[in-house]
Amino acid sequence: MSENISWGFIGCGEATEKKSGPAFSLIEDSKVVAVMRRNKDKARDYALRHGIPKWYDDPMNLIHDPDVNAVYIATPPSTHATYAIMAMKAGKPCYVEKPLASNYEDCCRVNMISEKMGVPCFVAYYRRYLPYFQKVKKLIKAASVGRVINVQIRFAVPPRDLDYNDKNLPWRVQADIAGGGYFYDLAPHQLDLLQEMFGPIIDAEGYTSNRGGLYQTEDSVSACFRFADGLPGSGSWCFVAHDSAREDSVEIIGDKGKLHFSVFTYAPIVLHDAQGRHEFSPDTPEYVQLPLIRNVVEHLQNKSVCTCDCVSATSVNWVMDRILGKI
Repeated sequence: MSENISWGFIGCGEATEKKSGPAFSLIEDSKVVAVMRRNKDKARDYALRHGIPKWYDDPMNLIHDPDVNAVYIATPPSTHATYAIMAMKAGKPCYVEKPLASNYEDCCRVNMISEKMGVPCFVAYYRRYLPYFQKVKKLIKAASVGRVINVQIRFAVPPRDLDYNDKNLPWRVQADIAGGGYFYDLAPHQLDLLQEMFGPIIDAEGYTSNRGGLYQTEDSVSACFRFADGLPGSGSWCFVAHDSAREDSVEIIGDKGKLHFSVFTYAPIVLHDAQGRHEFSPDTPEYVQLPLIRNVVEHLQNKSVCTCDCVSATSVNWVMDRILGKI
């Protein structure tokens, strides 16, 4: 592929403003040349504010733009597979927001086309590459807690103001768009990190409920799962909790200690071992997707290998669909 990676964005909403969008142009020989949004005025506004020369309201026009040689897909999950397959059939690698799709079957379709066309597809599980989670992984590999014997996820937040608007609910709680409720939006990061640290989850099941009645999708989930080496894990998610129950926690329990960290708040990593309590607070870059996007660009330039691809991302959807009883 060309040394110069010229990106086209399909979708340029709020998430691209700080998490990802500016990062593409901070990497040597990488730039954004076109954006697409269904509302052409909003696409134009985004392009002008970010110094991007072209804007579209039709994804096909962007994909077939000869100046675009790689595509970033930042739309809701229900369209990820369609746009990724369109891009790969046009011979253009793609970088897709997480989760890879709104269901496991669509992930498999993406993998099939990527293999058939010989065109890579990457997925935005950027937390794998952040110093904070690299430190967690390093502590586990160094046997800081000894042999790991159990893994626990605990997550609870109050409803958002938008959740009370039954006439205009967020797309993240509409199953036909998101794949499920907030669980399908947030749990992917947690499950991907754990599989990056401990290998694939080979069995999972769960119980779901709608306790708040604010929308149709599940708002409370409890699950158990098992990794390939037999390590058991569990998770509890609640999106209608009282503020006093707010929690963002992953605990790694070993036979010589315990490791505690957050996934979304970047609270200090806490290690308990025979010597006592230790805290670690690695820096987080301003644009959190920058380290992964750099790896993707270098992969496309044949300078490196990025393993955060559609194959590795598919197992996350399989686990979530098992927990939700979709498969």
